[in-house]
Amino acid sequence: MATRMSMCQLNINEETVGVLFLINILFKKYMILVNKEKGTQQQDKLRSEKEPPLDKGVIPWLGHALEFGRDAAKFLNRMKVKHGDIFTVRVAGRYVTVLLDPSSYDAVIEDSVSLDFTRYAQVLMDRIFSLQLPHHNPAVEKALTKQHFEGGSLSCLSSTMHCHLQSLLLQAQRPCHNQTDWNTDGLFSFCYSLLFRAGYLTLFGGEQNNNRTDPTDVYEEYRKFDNLLTKMARTTLKPEEKRTAQSVRGRLWELLAPAGLGEGSGSSPWLRDYRHLLQEEGADEETQRRALLLQLWATQGNVGPAAFWLLGFLLTNPEAMRAVRREFSSISEQDSAKCPLLDRLQHTPVFDSALEETLRLSAAPFITREVVQEKTLQMANGQEYQLRRGDRVCLFPFISPQMDPEIHQEPQRFKYERFLNKDGSVKKDFFKGGRRLKYYTMPWGAGTNGCVGKRFAINSIRQFVYLVLSHLELERCDSEAQMPEVNSSRYGFGMLQPEGDLAIRYKPRHSH
Repeated sequence: MATRMSMCQLNINEETVGVLFLINILFKKYMILVNKEKGTQQQDKLRSEKEPPLDKGVIPWLGHALEFGRDAAKFLNRMKVKHGDIFTVRVAGRYVTVLLDPSSYDAVIEDSVSLDFTRYAQVLMDRIFSLQLPHHNPAVEKALTKQHFEGGSLSCLSSTMHCHLQSLLLQAQRPCHNQTDWNTDGLFSFCYSLLFRAGYLTLFGGEQNNNRTDPTDVYEEYRKFDNLLTKMARTTLKPEEKRTAQSVRGRLWELLAPAGLGEGSGSSPWLRDYRHLLQEEGADEETQRRALLLQLWATQGNVGPAAFWLLGFLLTNPEAMRAVRREFSSISEQDSAKCPLLDRLQHTPVFDSALEETLRLSAAPFITREVVQEKTLQMANGQEYQLRRGDRVCLFPFISPQMDPEIHQEPQRFKYERFLNKDGSVKKDFFKGGRRLKYYTMPWGAGTNGCVGKRFAINSIRQFVYLVLSHLELERCDSEAQMPEVNSSRYGFGMLQPEGDLAIRYKPRHSH
């Protein structure tokens, strides 16, 4: 009996020691935050009345960092209701001024003197890709990219992409033994996998069934990386996640090593020229591999998710699906020998509106600038605000204009014809406060830092959806299933991704 009591007493003592140890750790962390808070309080005293309203949050130093990272759209909507179209929030010791008036966006987008695009981009490059490019010239890189993603070069890329999509879709149908058998998959997995692998083959090279890198291997490793990307950007990885991120990054660097190394690599002229540019700037082999992972994310990270949302919205909106199918059917009836597929698909107003509507609902990047010298920001309504040197400015077009009910009625609903006039022409007139808007949706950014690969991405999505709807019978496994919820941690990082998936089944169409 005494032995049992002593053992029980020993357990209590061990538990007590553990609790006290945990309390001690938490207390130390709290005191670190308190000491950091003293520094931010000194900064607060220097703020002037001409600056936007400041919301510091209740947690010392951290401010609104946790809520911002958990669900930026929900948080910034709450701040907008509280403060209006411009306000400053404290986020982990930094001051971020958020502007949500699309009529005033040009005051930020067009200012390259007081506001700098590259500094925060360099921070994210280091955090996510472990990459530093001290001698890199973004303007030269952009000119190089435009050279390869516009005009005749774009046509060649799009044609190559089409061939790879056709081949991969044919492979996806092989498990079907005959026309009556169905394959099952998740729609997000289906779209992301096919478009990623086709894009990888088009731009980075590699083929299946030979000694080059298998795109499926790259995709599987990339998805592990992609799942941790937002935590890497926010430096919130847990110890085990950090080890996984380092391992997956290393594996991707190895897989990408041959890409762009001369004609024999099978890579696109763009990638070979990009790698040559890095070499001219003094980047060693290891740095080049890391830069290739950055480009892999930039070129492949958004197209698959965009196609998922578009096909998902079509599957869950039968009227929209019928309208897009009608348009594609009329294209298919044309003489393909005299009018190549890519040219015939240039005039697809119904599809284009459905895609624009999809991007309005699912494209949610931040447009971020560092204030490198004090600036007076003049709003469209005439109000002026001072921006402090060292602060950060952030636009979030997802909230406004894209989800603003004054600009887009019932903004939560998918309306495939939203960007069409009654006569079928493209609708470009949208208003807020009686003012015609220049920016009524901004999935590709704007100004000099807008997406250079926009046209290639649109072509890829259009080809993919056309091929899927033309060659496959595609439907939901559960005819009543709706689109999954958004993964709220992805706000600010390009295309949103779902929390879960939409179960689908598919088989070859009888006409093919």
